[in-house]
Amino acid sequence: MESRKKITIQDIAEKANVSISTVSRVVNNTAPVAEETRRQVLAIIDEMGYRPNMFAQGLAGGQSMMIGVLTQFISSPLYDHILRGINDEIQGSGYSTIFADGYWNSQKEEAALEAFVERRVDGLIVLAGNLSDAALLRIHDQLPMVVVGRKLPSMEQDSIPLDNFEASRMAARYLTDAGHRRIAYITGVPSHQDSFDRRLGYLRALAEAGLEPDPELIIEGDFTEASGILAVEMLLVRGRNFSAIMAGNDQMAYGARLALYRRGIRVPEDISLVGFDDQPHSAYQTPPLTSVGWPAIEIGEAAAQALLSRLKDKPYQMPSFQPRLYVRESVARAR
Repeated sequence: MESRKKITIQDIAEKANVSISTVSRVVNNTAPVAEETRRQVLAIIDEMGYRPNMFAQGLAGGQSMMIGVLTQFISSPLYDHILRGINDEIQGSGYSTIFADGYWNSQKEEAALEAFVERRVDGLIVLAGNLSDAALLRIHDQLPMVVVGRKLPSMEQDSIPLDNFEASRMAARYLTDAGHRRIAYITGVPSHQDSFDRRLGYLRALAEAGLEPDPELIIEGDFTEASGILAVEMLLVRGRNFSAIMAGNDQMAYGARLALYRRGIRVPEDISLVGFDDQPHSAYQTPPLTSVGWPAIEIGEAAAQALLSRLKDKPYQMPSFQPRLYVRESVARAR
């Protein structure tokens, strides 16, 4: 089958019997063109199905019309919803998005950001990450950037911080208020700032309840379901008593729930369970999972709105997002 020939601006000029520069002025609306000529060119454009090369047009105007988005783990349901909010807001703006995944690795994050700069993106949205403040500020000096999940000095108006410490404290306090005194905790990737802050929030809630943390009840995970399964197996092997488990994200909580089920341990009758991030599937677990989180799609929309405003030199007041505890059926009062 013969492929369809791509229509060029030269084809339009030849059929309209005008110069290429005249067609360019009509397409880009950069200079006045006689009304009759303009109508003729537009009619031929429509007839031939010509589509302007937006990338080339952008470069001619000093822009690529591309926005780079650096996520941490693109398959994560949390990041998926933030990205959905970004896409929803950018759609129809004239810009397109390019995505890269940092995989919680600062070297990969830095390489991705450098690639974005080399490809002359007009702006960047960075979701959390392990890069140093200095590295991010260096890129911010080169082009507009909005950072989600952390707050950078001198970038307060371009940051959407998420208080992982307070969110984790809120979740752990819900368990202590329900009478739980032996609360196991499954951490996320140890090197990740989110994991560090969430662990601190858990420890603070225990201290506020007058409880001494048991190091044997704190198990290292990696934000995946498999690590939640392994964490529960390790807890049971250690033989330490506990009445509740708090996981550093919902995916690890899903794994923990499966491990408990395989051992014949009921949730919440025998062990209460709380997650983190309030991922979409959490409300449909058995039982529905109590979790703490933020409105991810709205956060993505705000990040995109902020960056688009920066690109257009328009003011934008960055909203703040507070954590919320979504109480469902995975927690019972301690007996």
